Amino acid sequence: MVVMTTSAKTTGTNSPGADTRGASVIVNAIAVLRCFSAEEPLLGVTEIALRVGMHKSTISRILATLEQEELVERDPSSRRYKLGLGLIAVAGPLLAELEERKVAYPLLRQLTELTAETSALMVWNGNAAMCVEQIASPQQIKHTTPLGALYQDAMSASVQIFLGLEPEARVRELIRSGAITFAGVDDVGIEAYLLRLAGWAKLGYATNYGESSLDEVGVAAPVYDHRGHPVAAVLIPAPRFRVSPDRLHDLGEACARTARLITKRMGGS
Repeated sequence: MVVMTTSAKTTGTNSPGADTRGASVIVNAIAVLRCFSAEEPLLGVTEIALRVGMHKSTISRILATLEQEELVERDPSSRRYKLGLGLIAVAGPLLAELEERKVAYPLLRQLTELTAETSALMVWNGNAAMCVEQIASPQQIKHTTPLGALYQDAMSASVQIFLGLEPEARVRELIRSGAITFAGVDDVGIEAYLLRLAGWAKLGYATNYGESSLDEVGVAAPVYDHRGHPVAAVLIPAPRFRVSPDRLHDLGEACARTARLITKRMGGS
């Protein structure tokens, strides 16, 4: 925003060219912010430049502006960049207004108390499952993720939930484009995956038994609103060493019950 204001003052015009340049600044800044992830929270200028295909000097200018607005900050030890607390101020009002989040919170707390495992609420942004609420397990060893973290692995339980509710053509598109990470990108592999997605609909929940990460398991179940539209998924991630196949089933049932309770409170049936 700061850069756009400066540009507008310099040109002294509202010409289409000025608008295009301003839009480009915003698009580039967003591209930089999207480089950061839970897996790679710290990035240097060179790494970001390679990922977004821009010159390092351009990335440095963007990062300087983002740092000024506290949207990124520099790690004191490595001098690399990470997302800043200013993003919470930006996203806070949205998270506070998410009806699914407000309705789900007390039920997620109950689910964590019941299972002693982390519980989370996920929403779909069109090509990834995003964590918008989380109650951490009270146990010393647990699986948690930052709010806003994206899940894009096809075998992730929450991703399976959302893809199972998408048209098959859309699932194929997401996998073939690479938007969703999937090991078997061929016709046979994709058809087998589509059958798997159909399977969770009968079971009531999706499972991931160390298939996206060897040391982690997950179960997830869908949440619907009063119109019957899927709006979220309840997720339980847990360390694999603590979850036998039988316990995975128990966690799945508990997850599905909680998802149904949230659906009921959302006015769904």
